[in-house]
Amino acid sequence: MARIFDVVEYPDEMEGEIVHRIPQEGAGDFRIGSQVIVREPQNAVFLRDGKALDTFSAGRHTITTANIPILIDLIGRAFDDRSPFTAEVYFVSMKEFADQKWGTPQPILVRNPGMGLGVALLQGFGSYSFEVADAQQFVNQIVGVSGMYTTQDIESRLRSMLLSKLQDLLGETTEATSVPELIGLVEELGIGVRAKAQDVFKAIGLTLKTFYIESLKPSDKSAEELRAMGMLDMDVYTQLQAADAMRDAAQNPSGGAGLTAGIGAGMGIGNVLADSLKGTGSGAGAAAAGGGSSGPPDVMTPSEAATYLKVSEEDVVAAIDDGQIKAKKIGNAYRISREALDEFLSS
Repeated sequence: MARIFDVVEYPDEMEGEIVHRIPQEGAGDFRIGSQVIVREPQNAVFLRDGKALDTFSAGRHTITTANIPILIDLIGRAFDDRSPFTAEVYFVSMKEFADQKWGTPQPILVRNPGMGLGVALLQGFGSYSFEVADAQQFVNQIVGVSGMYTTQDIESRLRSMLLSKLQDLLGETTEATSVPELIGLVEELGIGVRAKAQDVFKAIGLTLKTFYIESLKPSDKSAEELRAMGMLDMDVYTQLQAADAMRDAAQNPSGGAGLTAGIGAGMGIGNVLADSLKGTGSGAGAAAAGGGSSGPPDVMTPSEAATYLKVSEEDVVAAIDDGQIKAKKIGNAYRISREALDEFLSS
């Protein structure tokens, strides 16, 4: 025989728990005259046939046909006051759920007008808080028939919503603001995200209380990681790899022969990427240096290879001697194929 609930309550503090269902499985049997005890800060929502119907706020309530009119209309009035009717009760925590964490799993591409590439990749993290504004709507839109619904069950969805709004706002803001200026506007950006996200939170019965950006900075992703994310084409990727090598050599000038710190000083990452994004690429850069030819020659001297790599001739010869660049020595002169230089850049 089904259990009849004469007293319905959930006295738990609901730490991290947004919704708790009674009974946790199946439908419960209730009747007119049963007591519903709702604590602060809770709401109790009656649900039947998968739809949230009547809601009780904090306090002690006696079930009557007057305070569950939608449910009674759905069931029909053809029963006496002592006959049980089936439904489920969802206790919904109405408190603020604070210190929820967010972060950018992948960097966000933004404009960076007037600086370097004209674009930048930003990473950030911070915290936010939310609360249930409409218990009945939240149960209808999100919870379904779950016996329990926690902050962990919804955090992925909320983070996706917030990151989408953050990306929109960064795109709008960087049309007129450089990245260094943008990083100094984290408080204003946090307020902007909160304003942008209110409608999507409201649509599922929630209110976004706070949104804080604790860190916003250029991404430290390597060329390899960015290419794996599909954010770089091969030309930009090749040149970024070369720039990474220059940077590493500059940070470790005593690491042996080969590409030394002088190359890092002579070849800025921003310049490499700027050339690529302008459509010149490494080949076009060499063509310009060679007096307007259609492209770099298939076989180059160390001097031409230096122009192609945008480094000094001495550095090219050092890389050849160290075995990093394949070259053919004819008499006292080196000749290097363009394929060997491309292979070096992509290694």
